[in-house]
Amino acid sequence: MNHSDHMMPMAGPSPTRRNKMMMHMTFYWGKDALILFSGWPGTRTEMYVLALVFVFLLAFLVEWLSGCRLIRKDAGRVGAGLIQTAMHGVRAGLAYMVMLAVMSFNGGVFLAAVAGHAVGFLVFGSRVFKKDDDGVGLDGGDYRHRRAGGLRSDLPPISC
Repeated sequence: MNHSDHMMPMAGPSPTRRNKMMMHMTFYWGKDALILFSGWPGTRTEMYVLALVFVFLLAFLVEWLSGCRLIRKDAGRVGAGLIQTAMHGVRAGLAYMVMLAVMSFNGGVFLAAVAGHAVGFLVFGSRVFKKDDDGVGLDGGDYRHRRAGGLRSDLPPISC
């Protein structure tokens, strides 16, 4: 089986044979990847590591948005609804960017995305950093408005 059995030519204008871009169709390991943008991260190890950190942070931000509370209780319905809608749009956009990065089929990118979601959930969604059941948190704040699984967030959970 040759190397081309696992790759598919990318759509677009017909490139010359010398610089023909290929897209992997199976998971592979290596720093020579094409993630999200044409030519990025390239073949330099530093840029590949930067791309992994970027994907990790994108996934981490998705989890932060899934668990944050930015809307004040005294906000009007329309204002709160607009903020909630904007937060949902940003979260969906970030989640799609993580998905597209994983579609590079690079094993390191996949692990960075999973780690970002896992660490983000640990910090923002799990009970590890949640407050006690009596409703008073470790910082003295009143958290009696809890619902199952932890504190309420401004956004509903992402459903697949």
